[in-house]
Amino acid sequence: MNDFYTVEYFQRRKREMEDIFNVIKPDLQELADYFSPRSIQFIARNTRKPIVKNRKIIDSTPLIALRNFSSGMMSGATSPAYRWFKTVFDNNGSDNFLKKYCAKQEEITRKILNSSNFYQCLPEIYKQLGIFGFSAMALESDYDSVVNFKVLPIGSYYYAKNSKGKIDTFCRCYMETAQNIVEKFSQVPFEIIECAKNNPFKEFEIIHFVEKNKFYKKDCMLSKYKKYISATIIASKNEFLSLRGFDKFPYVIFQGAYTNSFDYPIESPGINALADVKQLMTMVKEYAKAVKKIISPAYKGPASLKNKKMADVPGAFIEEDESGRGISPIYEINPRILELKQEKDELKQIIKEHFYNDLFAMILSTAQRGRTATEVNELKEEKMVLLSPLLEQIHSALKEILKWIYDEEIKVGIIEKLDDKYQNDMFEIEFISTLAQAQKVSNISSMERFTTFVSNIANAIDPILKSKLNAEKIIEDYASFANINPNQLVSKKEFEKIKTAQSDRVNNQEQFETIKQGAQIIQNIAGVDSYGSDLLSRFGLI
Repeated sequence: MNDFYTVEYFQRRKREMEDIFNVIKPDLQELADYFSPRSIQFIARNTRKPIVKNRKIIDSTPLIALRNFSSGMMSGATSPAYRWFKTVFDNNGSDNFLKKYCAKQEEITRKILNSSNFYQCLPEIYKQLGIFGFSAMALESDYDSVVNFKVLPIGSYYYAKNSKGKIDTFCRCYMETAQNIVEKFSQVPFEIIECAKNNPFKEFEIIHFVEKNKFYKKDCMLSKYKKYISATIIASKNEFLSLRGFDKFPYVIFQGAYTNSFDYPIESPGINALADVKQLMTMVKEYAKAVKKIISPAYKGPASLKNKKMADVPGAFIEEDESGRGISPIYEINPRILELKQEKDELKQIIKEHFYNDLFAMILSTAQRGRTATEVNELKEEKMVLLSPLLEQIHSALKEILKWIYDEEIKVGIIEKLDDKYQNDMFEIEFISTLAQAQKVSNISSMERFTTFVSNIANAIDPILKSKLNAEKIIEDYASFANINPNQLVSKKEFEKIKTAQSDRVNNQEQFETIKQGAQIIQNIAGVDSYGSDLLSRFGLI
C-alpha cells in the first residue's frame, strides 16, 4: 500500500484534477467579478491578499438578488428557528421504541447544529451555490461541539465523481501556520517544528487529498484499510504530514444542475443571470451618460468669455460679450429617460427572478396587487416547480451532513447504537421546512381535486365508483404531505382492531336483522294462535 500511495501519486492526481478545473476557471472568475469578487481563491498563497475592489459592479442589483437568495434559502430550507428535518425508519409508524429513538436523535442533532458553527456557514454556502452552481463544506470531528464545519473558497479545491455520479475524490489546497501544523500532526518535519518555536505564524501551503481507498477492507479497524484514504502533504517539501483513512467522506458538495459527462455544474442562477447583469451594467452607464448630457452639457461661446466663471444660481446675471453673444449648449438633446429607466427596472426584476427573489417574497408582492388566495397558491405552485430541482440538490447535501452527524453521535456515545434486530430498518431523513412543505402543496392539491372529482362522478352516475378510492392510503399520504404529527393518527395496528370490531358489529347487526325477518315470517305463517306463539317462544324468536 505504501508503495502505491506515494507523494508523487497524489501530486499527479492533483494535476489531473486541476486540468479539468481549469476548463471552467475563466467562467468562475467572470462570475465572481459581477457577483462577489472576494469569494474566489485560485492560489492558496493569496489568503492574505488585499481586499479586491468591485471594478465591474456599478449597480447593486446582483448583490441584492444574491443576498435575498441566500436569506430566502436560509429561512425557507434550514431556519434554526423551526423544525426543518425529522428522522424516520421504515417501520417507525408501528414501533414505539423507534419513535422515541427518532425523537431523541432529532433533539440531539438540533442541539449539535445550534452549538456548532453550522448556521453561520450556511449563508455563504448558499451564496456560492447561487453564483457558481456549487459550494463545498468540510466536516470535522470536534471535542467541544461534536462537529465543526468549514466553508471552502471557490478555486481552492477540486473534486471528481465515480461512475455512478457520486463524489468520492477531493483535493484541497490551503495555507496553515507552523503552530497549527505542529498541533494537528505528529509527523512534522524538523524545519517546521523549529519554525513553530521561532515564527509560529509563518504559513505553509498544504494539500489535502481524499479518495476511495483501493485497498479497502470492510470491518477492518486499521486506518490504512478504511473506506477512504486521506493524505496531507506539505507542498513546498513534497512530504507527508499524515497518511490515514476515513470511514466517512469528510466533505459535502452542494451542487446545481450537472451532466454525467462533466463533474462541475453547468447551470446556476448566477450563470443564467450573467448576460442580464452585463447588459444592466452597460445600461446603467448609458443611462448615466444621458442624464449627464441633460444636466451638464458641453457649452460653446465667444473666446472673450473663456476664463469667465459661469453662474449656476437661479436668477443670477448672465454675462455676455460686446456683440451680445453668451454661452449656450453645443447641442440640445431630449433622451427618453423614462423609457430607459423602465427598461433598466425590468432588467433588474429579471435578474432577481433568476435568483427566485419573487418566490421568497410571493406573499408580500401578491398581497400588494390584491390577488386572491387561490391565485397566490397557484403562483406558489408555479414558482416551486422552478425551484424544486435546486432544492432537491440542497436536500441531498443536507442529508449527507445529517447522516454524518448521526454517525458521530454513535461514535462518541451521545446516542446508543440500535440493536441487530433493527439493522434492516433504513435510517432516513425527511425535510419538513417551509420550502419542502411548499413542494408538497401541489401533491395535496392534486389529491383534493382527484377525490372531489371521484365523489362528484360517483354521486352523478353510480355510488359504487367511490370504491375505486383507497381512502386509508389517501389519508396516510395526505398526512405525510401536510407534515401531520404521527401521534394525531391512529396506528395501523390500532386501526386494524377498529376495523375488525366494526366488521363484527356489522355482521352481528346483519345476523340480528336476518333472525328478526325469519321470526316475522314464521309468525305470519303460524298466525297468532297459542300454538304458534309457543313455537316462536321456544325458538327464542319472540
